[in-house]
Amino acid sequence: MSESLSRPPKASHHFRRVAILFAGGPAPGANAVISTAAISFLRNDVEVIGMKHGYSSLADFSPDTPLVEGQDYVRITPQFIKRSRSSQGILLGTARTNPGRAVSSPAHLDDPVRVQPLSNVDAGLRSLGVEALISIGGDDTLKTANKFKLYQDRLPAGTKKIPVVHLPKTIDNDYMGIDFTFGYFTAVDTLAAEIRNLLYDAEAGRAYYLCETMGRSAGWLSYGAAISGEASLVISVEDIHGKFRGEETVTAADGTTSIKAVMNVAEVVGRIVKTMRVREEEEGKPYGVIVLAEGLAEYLPHSQLAGIPRDDHGHISITHVQLGRMFSKLVADEYKKQTGKSRKVVGLQLGYEARCAAPHAFDIMLGSQLGVGAYRALAERGLNGVMVSVSGQLDLNYVPFEELVDPNTLVTVVRYVERNSDFHRLARFLETFVND
Repeated sequence: MSESLSRPPKASHHFRRVAILFAGGPAPGANAVISTAAISFLRNDVEVIGMKHGYSSLADFSPDTPLVEGQDYVRITPQFIKRSRSSQGILLGTARTNPGRAVSSPAHLDDPVRVQPLSNVDAGLRSLGVEALISIGGDDTLKTANKFKLYQDRLPAGTKKIPVVHLPKTIDNDYMGIDFTFGYFTAVDTLAAEIRNLLYDAEAGRAYYLCETMGRSAGWLSYGAAISGEASLVISVEDIHGKFRGEETVTAADGTTSIKAVMNVAEVVGRIVKTMRVREEEEGKPYGVIVLAEGLAEYLPHSQLAGIPRDDHGHISITHVQLGRMFSKLVADEYKKQTGKSRKVVGLQLGYEARCAAPHAFDIMLGSQLGVGAYRALAERGLNGVMVSVSGQLDLNYVPFEELVDPNTLVTVVRYVERNSDFHRLARFLETFVND
């Protein structure tokens, strides 16, 4: 056999058992990541534990209540991951439990009360004989992985560490350190297909659909779906500047005040109506689909967010805001005010249906390389505290946590769509032209 067809040689490492953990929202291609990471270790004589539903069991672990196989974790075997690379869903399940919730600065890592959940994670993994952790998740999960590493860095000298590597996951594609995250293109295609279906419905009934797409922090998903789905207009958080942006003073519960950037709702509504009128009056198209990124909800005036619950990571529950429905009424009213005519405007939320769609080939290949990258980072390179990334022809890169996380706030840096970048301008070229 030629050398090019030989399997890579086994790495010289000390690992006997590693754990894989998936947290946060689902993404197409998740099982490609899990299965390839697992098989890489299994084929190199390392046992693999899969933690079920993220940090749910680990964050509350106590030596008095041992972790239960089948309930809290599974032993991953070749049979368990058989033909799973292209499968839907998440083999290990997921959850948003955040054991680093109380830690928001390096000083907090010296507070035994604040780090107790992280200490529980450490103890829980050690109780299973785990010697390395593979973390798969979004930016919040990256924050947790970083805090777990920092917690271990403060353990007494001589304590054997549990190295951790992180694999970036989000259909939002807003990660620093990697060009595209697995699941993004599958999610874009799924949403684009729905938008195209809605376009036919809109044309038949001379109506408009305002589609609120996922993408809490950045507009990658909304822009990709709008471009691929041939939407009439897309608006995301990156577009809230100039006349579309305002400020308001917010008073916290402790009486302190701060200045918050907010959306100029009237201007945004006016921009949508302008698109509708150009389509109708200049192009003879009294119908269309407008895409709004869900992250715009974070820019609503404070009064409109009162009472909205927040999750363990401090994010508002966007599903409670119903951004699309809110704007559909505002847009319909403004359209009638300007034209004297009524136009059906329907608000819809799109996104959940894309998170577990059957992954496309690119997402399977990307996810597979990330999974293999976890093995190569830990076993071949002996790394700790890095995010696995790819570039070019799926070439592996390993990015240290400190390049991705603010050292003072321990918050990850969001990668926005750059205004006036070629990607951003692509949507402007393709959507209904409005001289604004």
